[in-house]
Amino acid sequence: MRILLAEDERDLNRIIAQKLTSDGYSVDSCLDGEEAIDILSYTDYDAVILDIMMPKADGFAVLKSLRNAGKTTPVLFLTARDAVSDRVKGLDSGANDYLVKPFSFEELSARLRAMMRTAFGTASNILSIEDLTLDCASHVVKRAGKEIDLSAREYAMLEYFMHNQGIVLSREKIENHIWNFEYEGGTNVVDVYISYLRRKIDGGHEVKLIHTVRGRGYVLRAGEGR
Repeated sequence: MRILLAEDERDLNRIIAQKLTSDGYSVDSCLDGEEAIDILSYTDYDAVILDIMMPKADGFAVLKSLRNAGKTTPVLFLTARDAVSDRVKGLDSGANDYLVKPFSFEELSARLRAMMRTAFGTASNILSIEDLTLDCASHVVKRAGKEIDLSAREYAMLEYFMHNQGIVLSREKIENHIWNFEYEGGTNVVDVYISYLRRKIDGGHEVKLIHTVRGRGYVLRAGEGR
């Protein structure tokens, strides 16, 4: 999952970004609303975390710009203000949820998961294909009932595939989503991590789930050998 974090408190921005990254998310961050508006004009995200009180443009302005562009990306507001009127204004403006500072990272993470489940129409934390399951809440991955140990990047890549089952994902899309930088021809980072995932997910199983589509990229689908 790729997330944009807009928070003007540098230390808090850094801590939230680090914790979300360690939780398997791919995070871009910025320090003011004007930059957030600019980034959102050319990049799509799975979710956006916005501080309300930011320089140059506040969270409400960023949200208005996002919604005026026709984007339904789920948005979580962060604020030091706990007035009911502020919460109502945020939700009426099109925010999906609202979290008051100070907050625990566990609560932020739980609200983020719940918000995205609602946005993606997923009633359960569990994503599955054949005998492979991924628990978005606990980040536990199992194949045929056996737990699989994945690194944060491997987990993020598998979750991206699980949310796009049957869809061919190009190397460029995967790299931009997981590593947050423009694809440069010649790098083989995606291929390397695909090989890691194949070894852990498909190794020892007759039914292979991760497939190469020559000239196009990779796809997660069921019911085939390699």
